[in-house]
Amino acid sequence: MLEPRSNSLSLLRLCQLVSPALPIGAYHFSQGLEYAVHAEWIHDEQDTGDWILGIAHNAVGTLDLPVLIRLHAAWMNDDSVSVERWSRFLIASRETVELRAEERHMGKALAKVLVELQVEGAQKWIARDYTSYIAMFALAAVQWSIDRSSAAHAYLWAWAENQVLAALKLLPIGQSAGQRILNRIVPTIPNIVQQALNADDDDIGIATPLHGMASIRHETQYSRLFRS
Repeated sequence: MLEPRSNSLSLLRLCQLVSPALPIGAYHFSQGLEYAVHAEWIHDEQDTGDWILGIAHNAVGTLDLPVLIRLHAAWMNDDSVSVERWSRFLIASRETVELRAEERHMGKALAKVLVELQVEGAQKWIARDYTSYIAMFALAAVQWSIDRSSAAHAYLWAWAENQVLAALKLLPIGQSAGQRILNRIVPTIPNIVQQALNADDDDIGIATPLHGMASIRHETQYSRLFRS
């Protein structure tokens, strides 16, 4: 039996939303990974996987995804007050200047893309200083009938893929190693998303101090490939 056409379209829109071809500049950012490699905290494939999984479990899964889920609900309910609140909260929760700048840059870039794709409500977010990437991601998901669970799975996958791509530029580990790292991460994603779906507001936060230190030190790193 064929799936309903609407479900197929939502799946394709989700693929479009997380595609590396989306012109939002995600490839510019390593989120501190570049400094971790520079400082020799990360040497090889095993270290890279450990670093990415640690952040996925203790930062993306406990901050980004719960906020994404709440923004999804706020857009669904046309609750502009909650959308603004959670977008501001997300930016304020980014620990460093670089990470806050990244969130704003990607948020406004995605807002511009969504305007081009005729997504209702995106235009006014281009100029706001509290426009987060996650807020625009959630807006697109709602407008394209992508449920919150699928959006969270895709967001985490896209984040992990971008981290692996950054590692491939920074370390001599090769593309096959990158696929093995992703293969290691994929089975953990459903559990991380489920925990995010069950999280209370008081549970939202991060526990990755080394990640924050890497980002801070990257801000003054002498030579670098990435903006964060």
